Amino acid sequence: MSAEDLEKYETEMELQLYREYRDIVRQFSYVVETERRFYLANQVEVHVRNTDGETYFETEMTDAWVWDMYRPARFVKNVRVLTFKDVNVEELEKPDMTLPLKDLL
Repeated sequence: MSAEDLEKYETEMELQLYREYRDIVRQFSYVVETERRFYLANQVEVHVRNTDGETYFETEMTDAWVWDMYRPARFVKNVRVLTFKDVNVEELEKPDMTLPLKDLL
């Protein structure tokens, strides 16, 4: 496999991952960004821990989806992530009402 073939494969995988994200994002309540990964989740708890003078963050997520094109299964029931950098958690807006696509046409 050439470098060009590998780059094309990775580009296609990234596009496929983006499309999956776009299709499922409304099923989740939170977007979580850690230093290594990006997650969607329905429940998130972030705990600041301090051990031997070192501060780290323990993030627990339930019903999560992981942005990682190399994972065969991106949906996970429970995730626990430990990081030394801060964790960004954003609550997604939920529309009060969504209309089926056929009603919009």
